[in-house]
Formats: sequence, C-alpha cells, structure tokens
Amino acid sequence: MTTWSLRRRPGRMLGLLLLVILGFLVLRRVDWSALVPLWLRHRQLGLQAKGWNFMLEDSTFWIFGGSIHYFRVPREYWRDRLLKMKACGLNTLTTYVPWNLHEPERGKFDFSGNLDLEAFVLMAAEIGLWVILRPGPYICSEMDLGGLPSWLLQDPGMRLRTTYKGFTEAVDLYFDHLMSRVVPLQYKRGGPIIAVQVENEYGSYNKDPAYMAYVKKALEDRGIVELLLTSDNKDGLSKGIVQGVLATINLQSTRELQLLTTFLFNVQGTQPKMVMEYWTGWFDSWGGPHNILDSSEVLKTVSAIVDAGSSINLYMFHGGTNFGFMNGAMHFHDYKSDVTSYDYDAVLTEAGDYTAKYMKLRDFFGSISGIPLPPPPDLLPKMSYEPITPVLYLSLWDALKYMGEPIKSEKPINMENLPVNGGNGQSFGYILYETSITSSGVLSGRVRDRGQVFVNTVSIGFLDYKTTKIAVPLIQGYTVLRILVENRGRVNYGENIDDQRKGLIGNLYLNDSPLKKFRIYSLDMKKSFFQRFGLDKWSSLPETPTLPAFFLGSLSISSTPCDTFLKLEGWEKGVVFINGQNLGRYWNIGPQKTLYLPGPWLSSGINQVIIFEETMAGPALQFTETPHLGRNQYIK
Repeated sequence: MTTWSLRRRPGRMLGLLLLVILGFLVLRRVDWSALVPLWLRHRQLGLQAKGWNFMLEDSTFWIFGGSIHYFRVPREYWRDRLLKMKACGLNTLTTYVPWNLHEPERGKFDFSGNLDLEAFVLMAAEIGLWVILRPGPYICSEMDLGGLPSWLLQDPGMRLRTTYKGFTEAVDLYFDHLMSRVVPLQYKRGGPIIAVQVENEYGSYNKDPAYMAYVKKALEDRGIVELLLTSDNKDGLSKGIVQGVLATINLQSTRELQLLTTFLFNVQGTQPKMVMEYWTGWFDSWGGPHNILDSSEVLKTVSAIVDAGSSINLYMFHGGTNFGFMNGAMHFHDYKSDVTSYDYDAVLTEAGDYTAKYMKLRDFFGSISGIPLPPPPDLLPKMSYEPITPVLYLSLWDALKYMGEPIKSEKPINMENLPVNGGNGQSFGYILYETSITSSGVLSGRVRDRGQVFVNTVSIGFLDYKTTKIAVPLIQGYTVLRILVENRGRVNYGENIDDQRKGLIGNLYLNDSPLKKFRIYSLDMKKSFFQRFGLDKWSSLPETPTLPAFFLGSLSISSTPCDTFLKLEGWEKGVVFINGQNLGRYWNIGPQKTLYLPGPWLSSGINQVIIFEETMAGPALQFTETPHLGRNQYIK
C-alpha cells in the first residue's frame, strides 16, 4: 500500500482543505438551538434579581417558599409532606444539607436512604416545586455543631467557619463530592434548583472577613451557576453582605420588616426583597416551655411581608424530628439542649398533620395564586397500640463485658479524639470512663455535657456545667470510680462552637490530684452497637433492676402499621430504639412528653423495642395517637 504524503499528493491535501472550509460555512448557517432538548431551550437566564423583582427567565417571579428538611422526615413520607406544601399554595422548597450526617467519617460519604438529597430534590421537581438549596457548610438548623462534623474538632487549633487551613481543606473535599451531585440538579441543567445560599447567618459570627468570599468562590468553582443568596437575622445583617450575592433577612415580627426597605436598600440598592426565614414558631429546649405562635399572628405577619413586596420562605413549613442524637444546643448564660421533636409549632405538625396555620395560609396563598390549588392530601392514620412491658433486661455493667477491650489511657480522652471509627473519634451518644480510687474526697472536673458518677455500681450524683464538684463517700479497699457522660448536643449557634468537645475535658481530680489509668468505653449506640447483644446476653427483668440499663420488649402489630407516639410515664431519662431506629431522647423534665414513631419504621408482626434508661425505669411503654406538646391541631 502506498503511503500518502503531502509531498507526493498536493492536490489531495488542497481538496481536503477546501472541504473543511465549505463545511464550516455551511455549519454556520445551522440553527444550533434546535439541537438543544426542548425542555432546556427556555432555561437560559434562570432566577435573576432585576430591580425590585425576581425574574425567572422573562417573567416576574415571587418566591413563596417553605422549609422541609429531608433528614428530619422519614423518606416514605417525603411525598406526603411535599404534596401538602404544594396544596398550601407554595411554589418553592428550601432545605439545608447537613455535612455531619453526609460525611460521618473523613472521606466516607452517605447519600443513601433518608439522606438521599438528589431523590428529595427530584421529587420536589416532580410535584412542581422549585428548590432553594442551603448547603452550608455550616447550617445552624438546631443541629449538633450546626451541621459541622465533630471530627473537625480533633484538631486542637481548629477555627470553624474561617479560612483556617484545616477547615477549608475539609470543606473543599466535602464540596467536591457534594457539588458533583448538586450541579446537575440546577435550573440551567434542567433541574429545580433556582438559587443556592452562601453559608448561613455568617453576619452573626463574623470572625473572618475573607471567609464568605471563600465559600462563594468554592461554590462557583465547582459549577454553581444559579442565583446566590445570603441569609441573616437583624443582628448580623450589616456584617453578612457579600459582593455579588443577594442579601436576605430572617425574622418573626412585623417590627423588623422596616429593615427590608431601609437597611437592605442602603447596602445593595434596588434589589428584590426576601425574608429567607419567617419563623412560623420556635424550637424547644429540655426543661423549658413549649413555644407556640398564634395562627392569627402568623397570618398577619405573612400578609404584611407579601404586602411589602417581599418574597417569603416559611421556616419551618414542616419541622419533623431530631431523630437519633442530631439535636443541637444553645449556650449563652446557661447550656440548654434542644428536645427530640422539631415540631417547631410549624405549619404542619411533627407527624405531618394540618394546623390552623395551614388552613389560614392556604386561603391566603390561594387568594393570590391566580389558579385553583390542588386538594390537600388526606391525613395519615394514627394508632394507639396496647402498652408493652419489657420482659428482658441488661444492666450497663453487665453489657460492658460484650464490648471488647476498653480503650486504655493514662489521662481522660474526649469523645472526638477517641481512637474509634477509623480514627474519626465518636460523634454522638455516651462515653463511660472508669478508674480505680483508694480514698474518699472531692471529685472535680469539666464534664460535657452531663456525667453520672458511680462508686462501683452505686450512683452518687451528677457533674455538669453548674455542678463541677461532688463528694465521694468513704470507701474501703479496691473501688471503681465510673462516670457515664452524655453528649446532649453540641452548640449550634453562637461564638463558642470551637469549644464543643464532649466527654471529660482535661483531667479529672480527686482532692485536687489528677486521676490516672482510665478505661474508656465508646457507647455510640449505633446499630452495630446493639449487634453485640444477642438474646442469650439478656436476663429476665428483676423486680429492682440495676441502672443504667437496657430494657427489651416487643410490640406486636396485626394490621398495617400506623404512626403512633410513645408515652414514657414513670421513666426518667434515656433513649428509645425501635427495630434498630433511634427515635431520640426522652426526659421527664419536658416539655416533650412523647416520642414520634413513624408507621413505616414498624412492620406487621413483632417489632423490637429497646429502651436505654439512665436513672429510673417505668412499668410499661404506652402508645397514643396524639403528641403531648399542647398543639392546636386541625382535624381535616
């Protein structure tokens, strides 16, 4: 075969060049837009801030939004809650993205099951809702450490929410993974995400002037092309502004509305106004009151916000539940941890039921929508099951021998720095410290957040933020000193988030001398934790059980399982697990008196119930159709 070359065949080369030129001239005349899918042709501009209005492409657009957090709602109920949002006349869903749940260990990501962000966003699109995504990295959201992973605190010099290298390197790796999932869901790619928030309420923190610009660039560098927003309350508004990002405000009263037309105008000129968080209620803390906000007051404020020409997002439209140990805490003067329920006195109840707020807001948004609203879905059935009495029991002290060798350390190790979970420490739950003592005296130390102190197996009191010393009684011979410490929730808002390590912080002292040679047990109470306790490990329930202890019972269901609420009269403080699902904490100091149990987490037949009780066991576990939170439900 003859080898072709330019030197031997100049005419052929010239002909090929002429064909290329001719092809280019022809292709210039082709309407390339015809090659773009029909559903993408009109998605060129996205949501824009033009003058006083939002524009979606060429049309004026009002954001009537509501917040639902996919991680606080059983996946089986996502559709029900989103349909109820659509039927209320809202057009936009907003949700946070919790970093601590999605990356529980460095480099190990979980977007499965109840954490399937993409499925949640696509379901919203299917139902006809736009989406505003609030990816953080810090989200507040009354979550442990504001949604930041606790393994960040392994670094003793960590400075969260700043451009500290140890923090930004972790954010960059997380965003690399997260944004690869988010980018295809954007409006200009055919998805429902029309806007993305840059961090969250940073003006109230404001420890690094370079930080917000870093987060903005981190989003844009990874392909975020939709409208960017910030969100701040009135105290942080003046410091949360970022060049090229639309500022929005968070509030609850009409008195703060004036900020929309004065301060925002002064700092960013003629721009659309938006209340990113209109607080439809508030969260509760253990030992405090149940917060409520009258439905007439809500309607009055929502009307005033819209009448002022502002878009609005209802926070929360549906709060859901702080399942497991995800709840956060506040610590200004006193440490106050948040309850398990995230009912929030929101537009829908914790179990997704309608309220007077829902009906009034549906009438209001229906009156301005211009089109008939879809009918509200039927309520999901509830059931009061027969009480159950635990029949088997395992004291914490007996359980220790099934947990393998404890961690041995000369000094106490805080929860985050325990050598467990692949070197990522322990995020949630309890931790037990043991050491030997030979004398009585005064025990002192920093316990975070609540430590029950035992001499051998006898409880002698608690150490916490207010009680930092406790008398250890006279003893004889070899004695084991034990402290069972609970992480009740890391602070999620405020300037002290860097100081949220849990367990024993620093030395533990007896008569001002540091104790040594600790044995430490990680009691994270994940599903794998309970796999150690086969049925052969449990004993029949004695008349006077030794506490703390695990109690095992069964709930028998003969029909299709329904939602219910657990009532723990006679029990004092602990955690409930149903079929391996952690329903969250209970505590008899209230205000929460029941735990929400979703029907999809039950099955027809026998359901396993495990209660971990710290101080006082009750006679039985009861079930009721209604929560005990003083809610004014609307029965449809």
